Amino acid sequence: MCEYFIKADPIQYEQRTRTIRIHGVLTSIRLENMVWDILAEMAEEEHCTTNHLVVSFHDEILAHRGEVPNFASFLRITCMRYLRRKLTAAERALPNEPAPAAQAAAPRIVAVAGRS
Repeated sequence: MCEYFIKADPIQYEQRTRTIRIHGVLTSIRLENMVWDILAEMAEEEHCTTNHLVVSFHDEILAHRGEVPNFASFLRITCMRYLRRKLTAAERALPNEPAPAAQAAAPRIVAVAGRS
C-alpha cells in the first residue's frame, strides 16, 4: 500500500454527526471529519457558515433533481469535485514546462501483489 494513504491520521476519517436546520427541520448529517473540514473551507471562500453552505447545496440539488436521495454522499462528492477543480486551476496556473523524467510517472497507489 502507498504509505501516504495508510498513514493518514485516523481522526480525518472518523465520522462526526452534525445537526443542521434546513428550513425549520433539524436534520442530522454524518460525515468524515475531513469532509466537514473541506466544507468549512468552501464556506469560508463563500463568506458564509458551513451550515448555510450545506443548506444552499440542499436547496440547489432539490431544485435541480426534485429530490435528495443520498445527501451525505452528495456532500462527499461535492468536496472531491471542489478539490479537483482547485487542483486543475493550480495546474493551469503553472508555466508550460515538460515534466522531468523522474516525475513523469506517478507512483502506484496500490502495490500489485508480489510487486511494489
